[in-house]
Amino acid sequence: MRRLIVLAAIAAAAALLGAAPALATTGKGELFLNGHVVGTTVTPAALPHGGIDPLYEVTNGVPGQLGIAAVGPGTGDYHGGRWAVSTVTFNQGAAPFLLTSAAAVQSAAAAGKVTVTADPGADFRCPITRS
Repeated sequence: MRRLIVLAAIAAAAALLGAAPALATTGKGELFLNGHVVGTTVTPAALPHGGIDPLYEVTNGVPGQLGIAAVGPGTGDYHGGRWAVSTVTFNQGAAPFLLTSAAAVQSAAAAGKVTVTADPGADFRCPITRS
């Protein structure tokens, strides 16, 4: 169920940028990676043994917020988009703003603006296809 919520969040965010993926079949989507928008192939494939690549999903961000990949092709320890999902929630009293990189998420968490929570039940596969 959580995987479907994550896929729905990716679909909703991608729709804001004009690339809504289909949830029942393979589709196209977009994520932020190091401040840039990258393309993805959204597949309805759960990862029963968990994800490896960090992915952040913002629960209460600003319009245009996409999922945030911490790694991608050419950035180091990338395993093909086997996402280990964490939710990012802006804390009460913190004004939401666009987060476009793992470093921005970590900085916001260190400043007490967001809470990051691992959500292993939401891990899924979604490789980055273009940068």
